[in-house]
Amino acid sequence: MKSNLLMNFTLDKENKTVHVKRGFNASLDHVWSAWTEAEILDQWWAPAPFKSKTKSMQFEVGGRRLYAMVGPDNQERWGSIDYSSISPKTNFKYAAAFCDSNGIADSNMGSSYWDITFSEQGNSVIVDIAIKRDSLSELEKIIEMGFKQGFTSAMESLDKIFEAQK
Repeated sequence: MKSNLLMNFTLDKENKTVHVKRGFNASLDHVWSAWTEAEILDQWWAPAPFKSKTKSMQFEVGGRRLYAMVGPDNQERWGSIDYSSISPKTNFKYAAAFCDSNGIADSNMGSSYWDITFSEQGNSVIVDIAIKRDSLSELEKIIEMGFKQGFTSAMESLDKIFEAQK
């Protein structure tokens, strides 16, 4: 089932940034938990048919999430998230990188700098995301790798979690 909720995806090449604005038909508590708790993240943080598997997570300033996106062939693609700022139920920021299973960053891929803001709007929650890259070529590379399609798929998986909670 396709959602009627807001989903805007814009590319700002001048500022090397992707902006995603997405509405969810759920409470702020549920949306915040879905973005900040490993048990819930693992249910949606990978585009189907991939699955997310958290190896470790400390959701705190200076903390890190180390996780894999596991494909149907059981191949693991590792990523790390280093949290730099957290304002509970309002905003958090982090640097994300592709890495190995020990969290050693892949220097060929660079980092993404995420700024995620949560706001209530009626019975919905709007998640406003800015993802900045160090260079336009890095930004274009992640777009070519299918970021928009993959992230859209993950958002649809998150909708299903909220629908099941009703």
